[in-house]
Parts: sequence; C-alpha cells; structure tokens
Amino acid sequence: MLENLRSEIELLRRHVAVLRLVKRHEPVGIIKLSELSGIPQHRVRYSLRVLEQKGIIKPSPQGAVTTRRAEDFLRTLPDEIERLKKELDLCLEQQIGE
Repeated sequence: MLENLRSEIELLRRHVAVLRLVKRHEPVGIIKLSELSGIPQHRVRYSLRVLEQKGIIKPSPQGAVTTRRAEDFLRTLPDEIERLKKELDLCLEQQIGE
C-alpha cells in the first residue's frame, strides 16, 4: 500500500521539477527539458501532458509555456503538502492508538 504512495510522490516530484524548468526556460521543448533535468524524454513528455491537462502549462510553436495556473499551483503547493502531512500524521496517531 505504501509503495503506491511513494510512486505518486515521485511522480509529483518529477512533474514539479519539469514545471519549474518550464517556468525558468520558457518556451522550452522536450529535448531541452530532458537535458536540463536528466529525466528521460518519454517521462518529460508524460509530465508535460499531465501539466497541460491540468491547465498549468500550454504548448506553443516554440515549446511549453506556463499559464496563470502555474503560479497558483507553485504558490499553494507547500501548504497542500503540509496539509497532506498532517493527514498522514493523524492516520499514524489513530493507528498507534488502536
């Protein structure tokens, strides 16, 4: 069960890394993102697709660019992660109390 959580966290980590690189180097393509991040091109492509589906980035003729949602996502991410950590802590406390 925890392996799924680890996989999702790693996937989120990769999506955020790709997003930050897009923001820093926009417009930017898959090959450049792969070179900058060390992430294989097929994984960069998947992260870009997910970010595009969420409306966080959009394609342009020159490469990926961020949308207004990117700023909101990056700004609220630390609070969302903290909220999730608290939920996990509560789950652990309940488990210990049983």
